Amino acid sequence: MKRILIIGAGGQIGSELTLHLRKIYGDANVVATDVRESQALAESGPFETLDALNPAAMASVVERHRIDSIFNLVALLSAVGERNPQLAWNVNIGALMNSLEVARQYNCALFTPSSIGAFGNNAPKYKTPQDTIMQPSTIYGVCKVTGELLGNYYAHKYGLDTRSIRFPGIISNMTLPGGGTTDYAVEIYYEALKNKHYTCAIPKDVYMDMIYMPDVLKACVDLMEADPSKLVHRNSFNIASMSFTPEIIAAEIRKHIPDFTLDYNVDPVKEEIARGWPDMLDDSCAREEWGWNPEWNLSRMTEDMLSVLSQRLGVAKTE
Repeated sequence: MKRILIIGAGGQIGSELTLHLRKIYGDANVVATDVRESQALAESGPFETLDALNPAAMASVVERHRIDSIFNLVALLSAVGERNPQLAWNVNIGALMNSLEVARQYNCALFTPSSIGAFGNNAPKYKTPQDTIMQPSTIYGVCKVTGELLGNYYAHKYGLDTRSIRFPGIISNMTLPGGGTTDYAVEIYYEALKNKHYTCAIPKDVYMDMIYMPDVLKACVDLMEADPSKLVHRNSFNIASMSFTPEIIAAEIRKHIPDFTLDYNVDPVKEEIARGWPDMLDDSCAREEWGWNPEWNLSRMTEDMLSVLSQRLGVAKTE
């Protein structure tokens, strides 16, 4: 049975991935850590506070819990990173380098998420290839490209089992986003139910790749369980699920909330970031090398989001 350490377990992915992995591998075998305490994660299994920028503390957790697989989920996201690029670099790359070194020292497999933010304006926007030019214009994207290169370096130099996925924008019915450019695709559901109106910071014509959290969790497990001999692209795989503009997601919501309205107050920073990202990724390599196959599309996700959130918010969902 795997012994898994999750670094940054309190974030958008980590808070749900921890519980998902505990269901698969057993509560006691998944150690959650974060710089802040989390009573919710501590209730179902081992939890420790950990500063990911402290390599000695990270190594201590790995040794004491006999860890063999690490998920490094620490990151300052795109919009937040642009407000403080130096901090974003120090946190994102500092946590990654410590994870790589500790994984090397203790012979652990390492998963680190990448992002569509790793691409830039020069990459093809539609069906962006697995292997193409990557010149991001944000510090978040620069960190992700650096992370992919470092993962490949440690794999080739030390034989470390490093694996990574370029995630699209993530939509969750459990956790709120944390300062990313794709936040609107979560916020719009809350506002549709609470106010039947949303003011969007992204222009109406901008397509962005998105993915629903259940497919994110599935992808993490499927990749880490994949036969390593079949993996050509370890760091990092394109995956795709759905691509839409604000107008398209609003139209889908109106199938359930007919009087929902949408207007715009475009954030120039988020607009610049969004227009530099792919409209849709080509995920054929992930499909071929480890069997990636998303289970959720926009229609099914919208129905599920509105159903779950209406119950949580105590707001009636009209059909």
